[in-house]
Amino acid sequence: MKLYGEANPAPNPRRVRIFLAEKAIDLPEIRIGMRQGGHKSPEHKARNSLGQVPTLELDDGTMISESVSICRYLEGLHPTPPLFGATPLEQAQVDMWIRRIEFQLMTPVGMFWRHAHPLTAALLTQYKDFGESNREAVTRVLRWLDRELSEGRDFIAGPTYSMADIVAQTTIDFAAFTGLEIPTDDAPHLTA
Repeated sequence: MKLYGEANPAPNPRRVRIFLAEKAIDLPEIRIGMRQGGHKSPEHKARNSLGQVPTLELDDGTMISESVSICRYLEGLHPTPPLFGATPLEQAQVDMWIRRIEFQLMTPVGMFWRHAHPLTAALLTQYKDFGESNREAVTRVLRWLDRELSEGRDFIAGPTYSMADIVAQTTIDFAAFTGLEIPTDDAPHLTA
């Protein structure tokens, strides 16, 4: 197998790298050079028609894209430690939190990145007012997430580290890269 990805701060390839490290899986990663347009090259678009990373190439040539899907596949091959939950209830809770983080947090972070950040200005038409409007949404979601963590659990989806924590961490770190900081003064659980 081969993983096609990109270096930090790209959050989705980083999700897979953290997952691999937690599972102690050694998998070669080929960095495709997004800043140079490698993800839009015909060669990479043959692997992933959307021109995105990460993409996992299986030994038989099958391609799997989307970070969570790649990690679910690898979890099936390497179930220990379980990062998607061990019981049906844990699995549902991890899935619920992944979806919450992606929809509630990653979406406004992505909209800020696309529409308000100077690095993306040359790549697409920006609607700066819309992009900036996502700042408040990100802060609101981070405060909500802090309240959730204040209920006495150490990890987002339950008592153990999971894919939900990986998704949250990479999203929060990417938000910080774009200029959207954690409200540390009033989010002590999230900061911890």
